[in-house]
Amino acid sequence: MTRLVALNRFYAPDESATAQLLTDLCEALAKEGRRVTVITSRLRYDDPAADLPALEERNGVRIRRVRTSRFGRHWLPGRALDYASFYISATLALVREVRPGDTILAKTDPPLLSVPAWLVARMRGADLVNWCQDLYPELAAALGLRWAAGPLGRLLRRLRNASLRGARMNVAICEAMARRLEAEGIPPEKITVIENWADPRIRPVPPEANPLRRAWGLEGKFVVGYSGNLGRAHDPEGVIDLVRRTAGKGVTWLFVGGGAGMAELRRVVEAERLPDVRFVPLQPRERLSESLSVPDLHLVSLDPACEGLLYPSKVYGIRAAGRPLLRLRPGLGVEELRKAAAGPVSAEGAGGGSLERWSAVLEAVRSTPEPVAAPI
Repeated sequence: MTRLVALNRFYAPDESATAQLLTDLCEALAKEGRRVTVITSRLRYDDPAADLPALEERNGVRIRRVRTSRFGRHWLPGRALDYASFYISATLALVREVRPGDTILAKTDPPLLSVPAWLVARMRGADLVNWCQDLYPELAAALGLRWAAGPLGRLLRRLRNASLRGARMNVAICEAMARRLEAEGIPPEKITVIENWADPRIRPVPPEANPLRRAWGLEGKFVVGYSGNLGRAHDPEGVIDLVRRTAGKGVTWLFVGGGAGMAELRRVVEAERLPDVRFVPLQPRERLSESLSVPDLHLVSLDPACEGLLYPSKVYGIRAAGRPLLRLRPGLGVEELRKAAAGPVSAEGAGGGSLERWSAVLEAVRSTPEPVAAPI
């Protein structure tokens, strides 16, 4: 029986978004009877000191964790070294693991992981499926990194595109990303869209029954929440500006998670003594129903330059929790926030059916010769 060999820097028990999504998919496929191996690091997203076991089996999935450097996310040269060491260790592990007829599933953490995965797939006679959570080096260029818009960026883009054209299938997480891939010359028959999804355990929790709302002292307050990573692509300056403009005007802000933008926001809040702003760490998956149900309104932000280069996966959990959401835009104020909080709420678009779509795509790759048409 052919195997699926998945590749990503983080996996369960890590609780970062890419780790959660890959864990859900791999465990669902294992439950269907497919043999699944994951090659990942021994680290956790927010804990570079973690040292997870080298070999483990979780819910039918075999996990092989490789050693990497462990500088963490907050020092850019160290982060680059962490990436480089994972490329080397994971590629060597992939060469040892993959057999002819296997399917390699490459995610995009670290960026350009599709390139070594493509080379190993060609070497070993395996099929490659890329799961594009974001697009580099375009994302780096959109965030103002000059090297990404220069000769090095163009070289990396050509390598990335070659690995996407050489894959059996490339999964984009939104239509805008699929259009960007087509514009890069990736054949349309090698692109399909499968949205991300929410943890199926997430359910709405009424305010009066929510223990976290009580524990965090938020009863009787109008709470606007931001959940997950507040990174450079999520327009942290716009979020900080909105927090400043609503300070002391009847809005309590709740930030759950981390990221470079979150650290800057915390610094601003402390330096300027902005009132009614709470920070809590990322919550475990079993508490997401409660955590995501605390805010009366969720804020979702994305730098306009990054449209189509990634998509905020927090949207799916918010919808599953039955809470309204509002996308950050210029000029928002307290009245707009309150109006959005009182608007209609729909759980549609929480990612239902995405796992089934994944199963169909992988089955098509396994059972048909090239080219593989994206199933409808």
